[in-house]
Amino acid sequence: MPSKKSAAPPTRPVAPVFESGDTEFSGPVYQPLKIVAIGGGTGLSTLLRGLKEYVRPQLDYDAEHSEFTEPTIGELTAVVTVTDDGGSSGRLRKEFNMLPPGDIRNCLVALSEDEALLSRLFQYRFTGGSGLEGHSFGNLFLAALTAITRDFAQAVRLSSAILATVGRILPATTADVQLCAEMDDGSHVFGETSITASKRRIIHLKMVPPDAHPLPETLNAIAEADLITIGPCSLFTSLVPNLLVHGIPEAIAASPAVKVYICNLMTQVNESLGLAASEHIEALYQHAGLSFFDYALVNRAPISPDLMAKYALEGASKVTCDEQAIEKLGVRVVQGNYVAEVPEARHAAGWLVHDILHLTYKYHLFTNTQLSLKQTISN
Repeated sequence: MPSKKSAAPPTRPVAPVFESGDTEFSGPVYQPLKIVAIGGGTGLSTLLRGLKEYVRPQLDYDAEHSEFTEPTIGELTAVVTVTDDGGSSGRLRKEFNMLPPGDIRNCLVALSEDEALLSRLFQYRFTGGSGLEGHSFGNLFLAALTAITRDFAQAVRLSSAILATVGRILPATTADVQLCAEMDDGSHVFGETSITASKRRIIHLKMVPPDAHPLPETLNAIAEADLITIGPCSLFTSLVPNLLVHGIPEAIAASPAVKVYICNLMTQVNESLGLAASEHIEALYQHAGLSFFDYALVNRAPISPDLMAKYALEGASKVTCDEQAIEKLGVRVVQGNYVAEVPEARHAAGWLVHDILHLTYKYHLFTNTQLSLKQTISN
């Protein structure tokens, strides 16, 4: 297992304290932010829906009019895991030798300008028909575009144009990769579906083949970002795979962006049962071989007894916020009311995004002030 090591520049200051709901910002204006959101599953699409409300595309970053009296996003990029091998995505992957489209499709719909007819069409799932049953229209659409262009990333770009998305969606890698998990009994399980179905606890994850690389656009977006978010979504099958792609952890660590981990609300069968919030972060650091988070956002709101009982049937429970252990990792903790019951436990995107955007402005104002102070002292 990779050893932990700090990749943050030695001059990078410790992130300032931030309280959930804080809107204090002493800067004269809000500059538009460049944001990279990394993840997969339903968690990433939920976050993207919240971020979409603040996007103001086609901004000129050098123009005077690109200054606002409220938080604003100028560029939004989603980096999405591509290791799914089950369901409709898995079938298309095997039959057409393409990357799994499911998580990408969900992000396309989440960022579409109008989540009405076209979005409903992309999410429509066939309930009958020989060979069609179980497939979503969006998955088939991406499969067709991939066959025409012979380029999955290009198919995603064309789909984004058709849906008029307000952000950019990039697969974490365009390599045909699978996951291999080492379990707590020493056995190895191959493939995301089999890993999820296993009754054993995941100890460590590998990507096969191990030399997958990201798109150049991904590395550029990370390097230029003001904010990078990781999560919320399945720890091992949606978050870790992104960090196993060569160059992505190093790019995150080297970026001047504020880096935020959004912790899951509940533990998950096989992936994180019994793991506290700090252990989620440690697992990400161990697989990345680097440490990089400035903040961890963890829910503090209670969850209804009925919903807790439902999760308890699976052995799952609310993720414990072990604040002292998180702080020992050099990560500031922000606890907020981030839960929405719809009817499962999902993140309340509005509150979540509110805090993420405000802490980003506060962080950059703080770091810029520290840098100016150092320059003044050195002169």
